[in-house]
Amino acid sequence: MPDRSVLLCDVGKQRVAQLEYSEFQSAMLDEEKRRRKAAKIIAVLEHFHGPLGGLTVGDVGCSAGFIADELARAGAGHTLGIDIDVPGLRKAADRFGERVAFVCGDGTALPFPDGSVDVLVFNHIYEHVVDPDAVVAEMHRVLSDDGVLYLGLGNRLGVMEPHYKLPFLSYLPPALADRYVRAFGRADHYYERFRTRRGLRRMLRAFHVWDYTFPVLATPTRFAGGELFPGALGRVVRTVLAGMPRGVLRLLLPVVPTYLWVATKTPRRPVGAALPQPPERVRPL
Repeated sequence: MPDRSVLLCDVGKQRVAQLEYSEFQSAMLDEEKRRRKAAKIIAVLEHFHGPLGGLTVGDVGCSAGFIADELARAGAGHTLGIDIDVPGLRKAADRFGERVAFVCGDGTALPFPDGSVDVLVFNHIYEHVVDPDAVVAEMHRVLSDDGVLYLGLGNRLGVMEPHYKLPFLSYLPPALADRYVRAFGRADHYYERFRTRRGLRRMLRAFHVWDYTFPVLATPTRFAGGELFPGALGRVVRTVLAGMPRGVLRLLLPVVPTYLWVATKTPRRPVGAALPQPPERVRPL
């Protein structure tokens, strides 16, 4: 399919929303991969919070709805899928509309009352939205006082850019990044805007945040992430990560490609069993 980002991204210097994202990003329609991601998300949420049974759960940036469907299957009492990707939402409603309520809505103006949602998922979305700080503020508003927000967050200093698979792409200023993706025939423009770990901490400053990045990497089978480190080499990597001093692991934090965080409005602690590499509080800015 021809790239459509030139029509959807920048108009002059004005950054506008990425509409119909699933139409030009085929990964959003990879059902097997999306359901594996959902299993990991659910495992993290259940370790932190406990079972999702009976809760109101929302997936912000749901696109074709595979993660929302898995949240519903995990026992959520009311599951919401929110996006501006109209073709993706149509596909989602056709397949999962009996289990999930899909809403065409902007993340900066979520159509829900204050404190009405128990669990929110915001998985690898922030780099795609025009104003991620406004979206985070809206999620804070609609989340209940004892609610939980799951966040999959790409790091600007991760060496390999995850969407276009070009090294150091996210390090570059926009004009140079545009030239880079055009030079390799990947797109006409580079839309995504990643932040560093420090910038992400600032973005989440209204929340209490726990970092599940190293727990998932060190014990991937516990979090439905067995494909992260397959085979004999994978077993070695898992053993090394599980036994590595946390102080050494912290030195890697600035360049870890993806952070897996759980955030709450009020102070809470994980309820799950002890892990070789336990989740840690993220120091607020």
